[in-house]
Amino acid sequence: MNKIVSLEMGKKLVMLILVVLLVERSSAVTLCKMDDNGFAACKPAVTQPNPVDPTPECCKALSGADLPCLCSYKNSMVLPALGIDPNLAMGLPAKCNITPPANC
Repeated sequence: MNKIVSLEMGKKLVMLILVVLLVERSSAVTLCKMDDNGFAACKPAVTQPNPVDPTPECCKALSGADLPCLCSYKNSMVLPALGIDPNLAMGLPAKCNITPPANC
């Protein structure tokens, strides 16, 4: 039981560190082959309450991203912590005419 609790705490710590790294803008951060500029270009398309269509810059960044990696965050707390709606984020590849990975 202690291993399970320890594993969960470890996962939460990793997620917290990831959020801090993503929020910190003093240096460029790359996640799943998307950099700060790519995330910034796509954020208006994945943010409630008034999401917009993705820009060409967003779609270009998304086309070079590691989509299976990005999909791994769909049920995590990272996206909502960054103000990103996971449902909108998962629909973004289709809006950019990019085939999403299976099970994403």
